[in-house]
Amino acid sequence: MANEQLTELSKDQLAAKLPELRAQLRQWGKEYYEQDAPSVADYVYDQAYAELVAIETKYPDLVTPDSPTQLVGGQTQGQLAKVPHEQPMLSMGDVFSLDELLAFNNRLANQVATEDLAYNLELKIDGLSLSLVYEEGRLVQASTRGNGLVGEDVTANVKTIKSVPQTLPEPWSLEFRGECYMPKAAFAKLNAQREANGEPVFANPRNAAAGSLRQLDSAVTAAEN
Repeated sequence: MANEQLTELSKDQLAAKLPELRAQLRQWGKEYYEQDAPSVADYVYDQAYAELVAIETKYPDLVTPDSPTQLVGGQTQGQLAKVPHEQPMLSMGDVFSLDELLAFNNRLANQVATEDLAYNLELKIDGLSLSLVYEEGRLVQASTRGNGLVGEDVTANVKTIKSVPQTLPEPWSLEFRGECYMPKAAFAKLNAQREANGEPVFANPRNAAAGSLRQLDSAVTAAEN
């Protein structure tokens, strides 16, 4: 629903929409983050999420603690050990129109007290958010974003990824955060193997990467690299 359409509805009408809208977003989020099997395109989810944000921004008293806007990602699964993040792992914001992009620019200009802003743009890789913790130069823990506060321990699986260094050049103790993703060629190869084995195929490279990374058997992850 576009913002101009929201203005045509009363607060009571918008409040009546919220339970169904939130339930739908939770379901889609569970499919995407936890089951690695989305049933709708990202754009459909993003538009519904933007509608929820617009309603809650207009009427902050309608925000509830369990609203999808108050959570990041999905819930962690029971099979993998939980990893509390020292600092929350947040998600990127998004915009859907030139007006929203200009509003973002104006907010940033006000925060840094200048209108002379320069931007560095790059394509976003759609993968699984990952935290890598090194102690004295050695990889000791890898975890997913989970719900932003608590993720899943995928250390054994990440150690099978050849592009992730087990040790650093210096004995540094630090945390890296980034995206774990699967190239399209590897995605096509994996889906072809799964189809040949009579297994369900992944919907997209992001979910294939997530599914591989969250395997309980690290040997499976290694085979899918």
